[in-house]
Amino acid sequence: MFKALRRWWKYMVAKVSGKLEESADPKVQLEQAIQEAQEQHRKLTEQAANVIANQKQTQMRLDRAVEDFEKANASARQALLLADEANKEGKADKATDYNQAAEQFANRLIALEKEVDELKKQLLDTTQAADKAKQMVSQNSSQLQKKLTEREKLLSQLDQAKMQEQMTKAMNQLNATLGEDVPTFEQVREKIERRLAKAQGMADLSGASVDTKMLEVEQAQMSAEAQARLSELRSELGLAAPEKEKAEAKPAEAKPAEAKPAEKGSGGS
Repeated sequence: MFKALRRWWKYMVAKVSGKLEESADPKVQLEQAIQEAQEQHRKLTEQAANVIANQKQTQMRLDRAVEDFEKANASARQALLLADEANKEGKADKATDYNQAAEQFANRLIALEKEVDELKKQLLDTTQAADKAKQMVSQNSSQLQKKLTEREKLLSQLDQAKMQEQMTKAMNQLNATLGEDVPTFEQVREKIERRLAKAQGMADLSGASVDTKMLEVEQAQMSAEAQARLSELRSELGLAAPEKEKAEAKPAEAKPAEAKPAEKGSGGS
């Protein structure tokens, strides 16, 4: 039972996370990722600054210990010289005091010498840590700069993707049925093309009828001209015209003959 509940809970979490991921704005997610990277760089820089500060502080402590060591060494030498001078002058009490002071300075030298050695080791470790911290900050800074440069590229690609999605959506709306009473773009275009084709077909038929009549007229004219040319050639050759042509020519000759008397009557009057 417990395993089933745990499996169901994981499924619901994955489902909700998936829906949130689908509905999330990539631009906002990108800005969040950049802000997170900047925050990590800031924290890394602060940690590196603390490491470097520790190295510098160790260096200052070492410098101060070396300075104290040199002062204690000089004081011990001076006490020994004064003790030797007091012995030469027969001042035993002063010589004893100077020797005791020299011994105290010697103890101080031993302590300072140990401190200097320890500080030198610490300085070596802190210097290595500081160099490593500087290197990490430099590398992380380069990566952050690379991400900032890539952000501009990704934002440009995101804008292009959004524009392409809008164009695709608009085309899908044109090609899709908008409603029961509204035809699609493809249907309207097909209807217009069908109507245009029909109109062009009717125009072609009308043009064909006119062209047929014109062709008949042209053929009749060509036939008459051909018969006239044949008549001329027969006359030149002294050949008689065919019976059919003679029969067709008689009515044509009779008409001018009937017209002559009319012309004479008009002249007499």
